[in-house]
Amino acid sequence: MKYDTERLLNTAEAARFLRVSQASIRRWSDSGRLAASRIGGRRERRFKQSDLVAFMDREHSLTAAGPTVGGVPVPVPSHLAPFYSTDAGRLRLTVPFLAEGLRLGQPCVIVATEPLLTLYREALSGQDVVDLRQAESNGLFGTIRLGGNTTAGVIDDWERRFSELVARGASVIRLVGEMARVRTMFLSEDEMLRYEESFELMSRRYPVVAVCQYDVREFNGVAMLRALKAHPDMFEFRIGTFLN
Repeated sequence: MKYDTERLLNTAEAARFLRVSQASIRRWSDSGRLAASRIGGRRERRFKQSDLVAFMDREHSLTAAGPTVGGVPVPVPSHLAPFYSTDAGRLRLTVPFLAEGLRLGQPCVIVATEPLLTLYREALSGQDVVDLRQAESNGLFGTIRLGGNTTAGVIDDWERRFSELVARGASVIRLVGEMARVRTMFLSEDEMLRYEESFELMSRRYPVVAVCQYDVREFNGVAMLRALKAHPDMFEFRIGTFLN
């Protein structure tokens, strides 16, 4: 009989080995991304060094590719504004973008209202290797209705949320905003567009990839032009990728 003599590391030792926080080790273990054993009456976690090395190699290879939108690698941070004119076009870029993030254990947030939130949940639940319920319980997936109706209030809210996610170890935060619905959370369309301009500046301080979706059936040409100007990252890509 062959016995495994590899020494097991506790949570603190595993955190030092990977140079991360103990909270990150516990979160990765709970989500199943990092293999762990449970020992004793207190069911304490123990980790093999070989599993930690494999985890580190796997995460490095996944992260190296960076986030993609429509199959196009995008830098972190990025602030993008796809335009779509059909219901199917709404999901073409955003569902794969969010599913990719969930597979990598990156926080993913959707800003919308019903019934679009239900539509997104159903689409994501149908993706391979995405356990939406587990992601929600681990704080990796959330839906948000913004708390303020002014630009200053909403920007303050995002800064608090982003700071909390970074403090928890997030290296990439994925955000999808359905802007026709976000508009209803403000006092006016003009206020929403001023918010977009302020978000462009604020979000540069955080590892955020934001995809602000514009349904062209619900905005006029002037509003879409202002939206495009508020997303200068769009001019770094072939814009056809972001037209649906």
